[in-house]
Amino acid sequence: MNQKEYKTKANSRRSFLGHLTAGMTAATFLPVLAHGHGKRILAKEFISNTDKNEFIYSSVTDLVKQVGNKNLSSLEVVKAYIDKIEQVNYQLNAVVMESFDRALEEAKKADVMRSKGNSTGKLHGIPMTIKDSFMTKGVVSTGGTIGKMNYIPTEDATVVARLREQGAILLGKTNTPEFTLIGGVLGVNSTNNIIYGISKNPYDLNRTTSGSSGGAGAIVAAGGSPFDIGTDWGGSVRGPSDTNGISGLKPTSVRFPRTGHIVGYGGLFDSWQQPGPMARYVKDLDYLTPIMAGPDFKDAAVVPMPWPDYKEVDLSKLKVAFFPENGVAKTSEETIGTVKKAAKWMEEVSMDVIEDCPKELLIELGTIRRELIIGDGWQWLKRATERVGSKTYGASLRKRLEVAGKPITTAEYTKLLELQDANRSKMLQWFSKYDVIICPASSSPAGEINAGYNEESRYMDNPGESYTKPFNTCGWPGAVVRCGTSKGGLPIGVQIVAQPWREDVALAVAQYLESKSGGWKAPLI
Repeated sequence: MNQKEYKTKANSRRSFLGHLTAGMTAATFLPVLAHGHGKRILAKEFISNTDKNEFIYSSVTDLVKQVGNKNLSSLEVVKAYIDKIEQVNYQLNAVVMESFDRALEEAKKADVMRSKGNSTGKLHGIPMTIKDSFMTKGVVSTGGTIGKMNYIPTEDATVVARLREQGAILLGKTNTPEFTLIGGVLGVNSTNNIIYGISKNPYDLNRTTSGSSGGAGAIVAAGGSPFDIGTDWGGSVRGPSDTNGISGLKPTSVRFPRTGHIVGYGGLFDSWQQPGPMARYVKDLDYLTPIMAGPDFKDAAVVPMPWPDYKEVDLSKLKVAFFPENGVAKTSEETIGTVKKAAKWMEEVSMDVIEDCPKELLIELGTIRRELIIGDGWQWLKRATERVGSKTYGASLRKRLEVAGKPITTAEYTKLLELQDANRSKMLQWFSKYDVIICPASSSPAGEINAGYNEESRYMDNPGESYTKPFNTCGWPGAVVRCGTSKGGLPIGVQIVAQPWREDVALAVAQYLESKSGGWKAPLI
């Protein structure tokens, strides 16, 4: 592995920070950060005020304050977001099922409660949208598949229920590919399915939203929702966050329950799937995550880990690894340049910034993942369609099932599982030298929707996703924040990966990079 080391030097750029203090609030059994020296630089120094002239572009935390101190009513806020959805959604096709009438009634009730000095919780009267792969009580929830075309759940998915218990108000559901895994139309490079059609990028309607949380990414970026909850099986929170220029977090595996998601808990790929928040600002990811985390006593894998305070992470002690390209995907020069720029920014505050990429391990892990996915001849995918009663599929899913290969032997399959665990161990050993990784979230800015069919997509093996999939297999947390803009005006995000259970480190770095780059920028739509 080629390494190029950049030593951080104390200089005048850091002197303005003044007296800063260190300290981690997580339990002592969490991994220990590398020890540096010199002035301590805490992430909280870089949290900016995100109040906007138009409050629909405010952060979740700012909206909570505005509604809490009665500068804004919940009804006023909900109406504004409904108006924005109606203004932009006919072009984006991001919100595919609305619950506007119910949202308005709930907003009125929230205002009455507030007038009496009462509150339901941390999101009292704050609107949201939710990816259509989650069950939402009383609102059609399809998962993008025909078998659930008219399905109205009688209860919310766990993460949705927890948000609603804290007072959040559902505006509607956002588009997802079938089962969150497979696009609907062959050759269409964007979130789409045969029920609701194709979602489009708010920065260029000819460009992809990525997926599978593409509807979520598009509507949050456009100002139609303060936040959404996506899911990430191979990059489905981080990819759309990158492509749509917002912030997103894939937490450590099994921090969130998967109960009530169309691809739920259990099975061979159990640890790969994780829900995660998507919002315009990094600080909102921190605000939302602990609301949804922790056991629900249904998803048995969930671990009750503490939520450390990212604001108290000392950036000066961090050892940072970065790689602008991984040797797997053909990566655009603009993406490479954005990652290098982010690394330069980290030089200003961190102990060490080192160019290092575990290329061979990433290639090995990608090969193992692909062989596991296709190893049973797609029987796991066939069972998913049978469970929901889908007899008609989108063309992408149908092509996989029609050309399903012969399953490999049990011995070959169990060997793959052993190789996966061995690779994860080697990846963790490599990562032990660092506190955080900075790398692309995708190989390029948003591509053309009318891309044409790529045979490799049969195997869920898009090379651009090689930047995110390894961290699903490893289970590590990863955040995305916008750090650049292409010549064509498209967002370019950077992925920040931290050690297991250290979302605080990922968010601290993301917060700092957001302060340097300016983060989310409103599209013209």
